[in-house]
Amino acid sequence: MNNDEFLSEIPSGWIDFLRESEALYHWQKIKPIVDALYRGATVFPPRNLLFNALHLTPVDELKCVIVGQDPYHGFGQANGLAFSVNKGVKAPPSLKNLLKELVCDMGLSNAVLSKSDLTPWAKQGVLLLNRSLTVEEKKPNSHADLGWGKFTESVIFHIAETKPKIVFILLGNSANKLKDKLLDCPVSIITAAHPSPLSAYRGFFGSRIFSKTNQQLIHQNIPPIDWEL
Repeated sequence: MNNDEFLSEIPSGWIDFLRESEALYHWQKIKPIVDALYRGATVFPPRNLLFNALHLTPVDELKCVIVGQDPYHGFGQANGLAFSVNKGVKAPPSLKNLLKELVCDMGLSNAVLSKSDLTPWAKQGVLLLNRSLTVEEKKPNSHADLGWGKFTESVIFHIAETKPKIVFILLGNSANKLKDKLLDCPVSIITAAHPSPLSAYRGFFGSRIFSKTNQQLIHQNIPPIDWEL
């Protein structure tokens, strides 16, 4: 690939920000593998939404990073935002549990439970980033060893090292593995179990991740996030 041709899918603001990290190097390394996977198998999200999280949340507007595991592996679900599906798509179990906690934590109407698209959060500065950005159909965590971890960790740690007022929400074992390294950075860290049915009752429900995030933001004189969808 000539010059920066491999960067064509990443928004320019993020390219400029990430040039001082190793993230772009890692993307250049795995891009040919990702290209081949999209050609040879059913991979989610759709290729045009691969970096949707970066496109919807400009780096200069970042307030919070929610870290998940990998995209939904069912047809028509993944939209490039961690935990989100498009409007009109039935919410997967993890998203349903996320919204249940939101209603309880923030005292919102049960009408929120019928929502599914988390784009309004993304547009308020919430980066919805999975540890792996792709997955093969019906094979959860199938791309965990592809090299995405090095890319997303580089993004996450560069944010943490350069933006001290950011709140990180780490959900599940995969995301929580980042905690020790993030402790060396001047950022706020909130951890909880993954909202999947397997673990939601073992440390996700009652975690109050939404109100805790807003408390941290307000403490730093940053406008809180309107979590209601």
